[in-house]
Amino acid sequence: MQLFHRHTTTPADIVTPTNTTPNKEEIAMTTYRENEGPAETLTPENSVVALIDHQVGLMSLIDDMPAEQVKNNVLGLAKTAKTLGVPVLVTTSRDWGPNGPILPEIQALFPDVEVIRRPGVINAYRWPAFRQALEATGRKHVIIAAVTDTTCLQFPSLDMVLDGYDVHAVIDASGAEAPGQIAREATIATLAHAGVKLRTWFSVAAELVADWRRDEANGWPLAAGAVHDHLPAWGYLLDTAMAYGTGQMVAPDWFVEGQSGPTGRTQPIGDATRGAARVTAAAEDPQV
Repeated sequence: MQLFHRHTTTPADIVTPTNTTPNKEEIAMTTYRENEGPAETLTPENSVVALIDHQVGLMSLIDDMPAEQVKNNVLGLAKTAKTLGVPVLVTTSRDWGPNGPILPEIQALFPDVEVIRRPGVINAYRWPAFRQALEATGRKHVIIAAVTDTTCLQFPSLDMVLDGYDVHAVIDASGAEAPGQIAREATIATLAHAGVKLRTWFSVAAELVADWRRDEANGWPLAAGAVHDHLPAWGYLLDTAMAYGTGQMVAPDWFVEGQSGPTGRTQPIGDATRGAARVTAAAEDPQV
């Protein structure tokens, strides 16, 4: 009696194993999409920028940082909005008196934007023309900067949150009156508690562009413009990169790495030989 059946394997019986498990990159590309995430973000299509009371007279009230720094940051934000096509609202408070007109640089950036001139109403959101202009944009994400934290920035931000707007207060493009540090901290605490998002102008710019490849495709208008001009550290990096990429950072012809020393064309600073000779001469003649 045959207890075991001998089976001969044929080529048809051989199944080549296939790797059906996708690798991490394949999983990532099929599961996640670039520039998509759970949080709703600022985009040039859903946002509006409100610049409130950056007037030449009111700038003198700023105490928490140099007024020049605030001006630099405001212009960085304003140029970002213009570069990316974000609508901008500009308003002033009693600009025919000591408060003065809007900063001329803002006026020059947006010559076709009508300045909403308030006769004395401190809270811009409670001036009907401003609120109508905001509603006319149809946008619910408001990026706001104002000359004084505790009033021009705080008051409309609190109102807009209650009216359903997503408010981003740009704290470094806003200034605090004296005592500056106390005023700024009080404003930050008040706004954060109310649900206002505290931002910096570069943070807003980066969120709006979202991907530097978009900027690159258009010739780097944001990076080479607003960011370069108003974020000095970034500007230095860009200048260095451009100098290197365009062949400007090349050693002189006579330089050989590890071999070249002073050539005599320029006297090296702190030359040890000259220093020693001077010491010797002084020791021999005190008048030297």
